[in-house]
Amino acid sequence: MPIEYDIRLEIGYLYDSPAASTRTLLRMLPLTNGEQTLITGQVSTDPAPDFRRDGVDFFGNATTEIAHDAGKTEFLFRFSGRVRRIPRGTTLDLSCGLAALRAEIQGIQSITPMSPHHFLGESERIRHEPEIAAFAEEVTAPGMSVMAALQAVSHAIHDRFDFDPGATEVSTTPIEAFQNRRGVCQDISQVTIAALRSVGIPAGYVSGFLRTVPPPGQPRLEGADAMHAWVRAWCGMETGWVEIDPTNDMLVGADHIAIAIGRDYADVAPVKGSSRTSGSHRTEHRVDVIPL
Repeated sequence: MPIEYDIRLEIGYLYDSPAASTRTLLRMLPLTNGEQTLITGQVSTDPAPDFRRDGVDFFGNATTEIAHDAGKTEFLFRFSGRVRRIPRGTTLDLSCGLAALRAEIQGIQSITPMSPHHFLGESERIRHEPEIAAFAEEVTAPGMSVMAALQAVSHAIHDRFDFDPGATEVSTTPIEAFQNRRGVCQDISQVTIAALRSVGIPAGYVSGFLRTVPPPGQPRLEGADAMHAWVRAWCGMETGWVEIDPTNDMLVGADHIAIAIGRDYADVAPVKGSSRTSGSHRTEHRVDVIPL
């Protein structure tokens, strides 16, 4: 049965001194694809922008470009809406062997946004790292199916990483997180992508929401949910794209709601832009994912 969610996302910025002439690109509107549908939703800003343009980027993610010309000390970006999510059925392993994947990729002539070719080489935030490649070769074998290799990498990273929100920043590189064996979902996902690409598996980054379930007998906490990140990997012509959550070592299910897909975090950041200001600033982040 499909599950519907009411979702609210708020991202706020507070500046010590007025930020003048800001330019911002937002990716906050959930995707509509084969497994989820945006029923209704709106991205809004406070204060209202002097310029706004809504569009779609190369990978099909909804974008909102905004500009504020007057000096401001506070900005609040909001999404509110409803999404219908279809629970994923059991994923049978119909993927080709890992040793045969290269030939299947070469058989794809298309370079559309979902072509595996875009997700195989280096990207802005994910470079080839010999140390991560050696790890990936250690936990996989050419005789494995691509699906088995994907799950082996996810399991090994989940087993060796500690989830630690204080260990990394948004600018932390995959190799830094890998060497420290600590990080958050962004770090774990980007290390996983680097590992998969190093053994020839096209892999990309997904940003979105993960509904959290309170302990039995306890009420759900407002704002307890968080933005999340996971991985999509191309497992051959027969299977296509499969999504996996290495932070929780599980295939993506009905509690995962996607906002944007890309090669790494740089392609999907919910807020990206520039401003002229001095002094420091802080960010506030709030998410509610409420099943109906």
